[in-house]
Amino acid sequence: MVDLQGLWSDAVDYAEPRWLPSLIVLALAGIIFVVAGWILRRLQRRLAARTETDLDDEFLRSLRKAVRLTVVAWAISQLLGEWVPHLVTETADGEVLNDVQPQNWVWGIWTILVFLPLSRFVGHLMTTFETRVMSRTDTALDETALPMVNKFIRFLVVAVGVLLALPQLGVTIAPLLGGAGVLGLALSFAAKDTLSNLIAGVLLIMDRPFKVGDRIELWNAPRETGTWGDVIEIGLRATKIRNPDNLVVVVPNNEIMRRDIINYTMSGEDIRLRIPFSCAYESDIERAKVLLKRAAGEVKGVKLDPSPIVIVRGFGPSEVNLQLRVWILEARHRRRIADEITEKAMVAFAEAGVEIPYPKRELYIKAGGVAGRLPSGE
Repeated sequence: MVDLQGLWSDAVDYAEPRWLPSLIVLALAGIIFVVAGWILRRLQRRLAARTETDLDDEFLRSLRKAVRLTVVAWAISQLLGEWVPHLVTETADGEVLNDVQPQNWVWGIWTILVFLPLSRFVGHLMTTFETRVMSRTDTALDETALPMVNKFIRFLVVAVGVLLALPQLGVTIAPLLGGAGVLGLALSFAAKDTLSNLIAGVLLIMDRPFKVGDRIELWNAPRETGTWGDVIEIGLRATKIRNPDNLVVVVPNNEIMRRDIINYTMSGEDIRLRIPFSCAYESDIERAKVLLKRAAGEVKGVKLDPSPIVIVRGFGPSEVNLQLRVWILEARHRRRIADEITEKAMVAFAEAGVEIPYPKRELYIKAGGVAGRLPSGE
């Protein structure tokens, strides 16, 4: 009981000169917290009514969070200064090793927390810049690049806040920077493929061989599926392409940069199709050309100016190779148009008696010195 009474007496003596300043700090912090929030909210409402953009609203919203964090951090720091004794770490020789106080920890955490709304405001500023300025121009910083730049800048703002807070938390930055250099070198060797894809992603954004919505050729499409697709997302590591079977193919950017990229929609909607045909040597070649041109003109989506043409590409073992060249209005319909033209040409050839060649063989049977010939075809 004597020990408990002594402890209680010491606690009362320690708290007696401190409780009144602590109450004053709490009351003052509470008043500032409420009044500052009320003023900033009213200011935000007035500005929102006068301006069309929400950039000022976001700024005042971030400022209100920063002010509230500052008031709370100040109150906690003052209370710790009143109630927590001064902490000093010394060596046996009396050298001070660490003189970071709890108040410094509070302000270190405050620095990190304040940079979070600042990062959000910077991201909102970048988004406004993208929608109001970059949408009117045709530059490399389009809807694909700007979100990446936005995320990087927001991360950079938070990283600056963390670096500023480390000394207040008693952490020396110099050894961390040295260790980060060694760690970065190790990671660069361990993740060279990932880094290669990241660099290729940046080059894709800058060179812009295609953009979101373009139709390009696929190189490793699943078997029995379409070999082309529409670009739906360009990331830093990989590009996502949706093929005609509604399958999403994820292609690493490093692989895309090593390939010849076929973009069907980059030069415009209209492209030229080259459709191969063949007919027998005995058929009327000029008649076949007329039938192919007529079949192409009956298909929806084929341009009549310039008009379709048919050329002789060469000669095969049993056929004359022709090629129909037509311009179409929309590149995305090239497969449908080619299919319809081929179907109509087959019907027209059959009705006009133009023979579509097929392999033929003649078998010679020799028996008893008499040679006979038996024609057969397949």
